[in-house]
Amino acid sequence: MFIAKKIYCRIYQKAFRLVIPLLPYRKPKEVEGFDALIPLLKEKGICSVLLVTDRGIRKAGLTGPLEKLLAESGIRCTVYDDTVANPTTRNVEEARERYLSEECQAIIALGGGSSIDCAKACGARIVKPKQSLAQMEGILKVRKKLPPLIAIPTTAGTGSETTLAAVITDPKTHHKYPINDFPLIPRYAVLDPEVTRTLPPGLTASTGMDALTHAVEAFIGRSTTRQTREDALTAVSLIFENLYTAYHDGNNMEARRNMLEAAYLAGSAFTVSYVGYVHAVAHSLGGRYGTPHGLANAILLPYVLEAYGPSAHKKLHQLAIAAGLCSNQVSHQEGAERFIQAIKDMKQEFHLEDSSIQVAKKDIPRLAYFAAREANPLYPVPKLMSRRELEQFYRIFVSEKG
Repeated sequence: MFIAKKIYCRIYQKAFRLVIPLLPYRKPKEVEGFDALIPLLKEKGICSVLLVTDRGIRKAGLTGPLEKLLAESGIRCTVYDDTVANPTTRNVEEARERYLSEECQAIIALGGGSSIDCAKACGARIVKPKQSLAQMEGILKVRKKLPPLIAIPTTAGTGSETTLAAVITDPKTHHKYPINDFPLIPRYAVLDPEVTRTLPPGLTASTGMDALTHAVEAFIGRSTTRQTREDALTAVSLIFENLYTAYHDGNNMEARRNMLEAAYLAGSAFTVSYVGYVHAVAHSLGGRYGTPHGLANAILLPYVLEAYGPSAHKKLHQLAIAAGLCSNQVSHQEGAERFIQAIKDMKQEFHLEDSSIQVAKKDIPRLAYFAAREANPLYPVPKLMSRRELEQFYRIFVSEKG
């Protein structure tokens, strides 16, 4: 990367860091269980809601108890369950039309990050009907209060229930639109381990490592605060203590509950301190190939951390201590190496293979272009990389036919 570009990126990032205390960051208010939603909705005079989810979640019966509870309480529930793994602009527009045609007054998102992101973007389009999602790409482009938004995560990973971000894919160009603004932070979050009980081991692993990626990238970046560092360290500790258990014993509700808390904290951390190149590359893979975001993050994480080199060693050492992998007596480099190796060991234990991602060689320049455009200058990474430098991460996945 040219020196002038590096200077511009760092000045841009420093400016954002300086104004962090002045920005309206907030954490969603936690709600204990579905039952607590009813008095909350009635207190606000809400008698009609849009429930955004996906067909898999609804078919598994996870929305049933909530739909029944709302009906018994006299609150009309309109369901939109066509959300796909990487939510599209079409999903958002269909949900918005459903909200308006049924005269809904609030949005409940029940599912993983895809459903929650779709609900956020739906809310943004409701309050800004003349502005497309493409025009909202970037930061602080919404600037209007959304309808009441309640997030109920069914995975312990994305942290979307805490964040100001939504990522929506254009199905025609395969480009992903990251939208970041404070009104997108849900007003309420329901953290109920019971809705994660049926999550398969593979998804438990990839979403758990998604949360780990959030915590790690937030912590090693250059725009941290005392609170985000504390949240990230606690999240990493919880993940190393509970992810293996949740993976091997999905009925262990204590491990499930702790993983939800870890995802919540990691989401809170990166909402303020941002992420890094792992996310930028993962977003481009999701947009082009539909690669599940958590899977892409899990597989990419150790490669990107190694590429940061010495610029990340000190902070990775601190994360290794939080994870119980070493003491502060070892060198920063050794601590960093132990942490990265532990992530590689997780990938092997959870059968998260590099071969799960296939990239065509001809696509690499364009993929790297989108990753660089997303990350530079916004993400305060330990080491800045150009578009050409980011191409190394795609070559890992080039297929023989590519």
